[in-house]
Amino acid sequence: MAEAEPTVPGAPTGGPAAPPKIAPWLVVYTVGRIAIAAALVLLLWWLGLEGFPGLLFGLLLSMPVSYLLLRPSRERLTEGLAARSIARKHAKQDLDARLTGDDT
Repeated sequence: MAEAEPTVPGAPTGGPAAPPKIAPWLVVYTVGRIAIAAALVLLLWWLGLEGFPGLLFGLLLSMPVSYLLLRPSRERLTEGLAARSIARKHAKQDLDARLTGDDT
């Protein structure tokens, strides 16, 4: 069985749609991860776990918390990266076809 090739989303004008912008979602995700880590480290320091152990536990705890809280932005970022990958693949195939003289 052959794998189904992903289709390129179409723009309203009939051409291929532009891949979504990923920079805003990358910034949201990165700033969110840093903010969650900083908040947890500060909370642990405020609760009395000071110094390096508080920093390590805060960073360790920020991983599952970020995984749960930042799921929507992580999914949007993943969708954007996948769409860009598909668009690049089709652009490369189109260029290869034009360079070899295929007009299909």
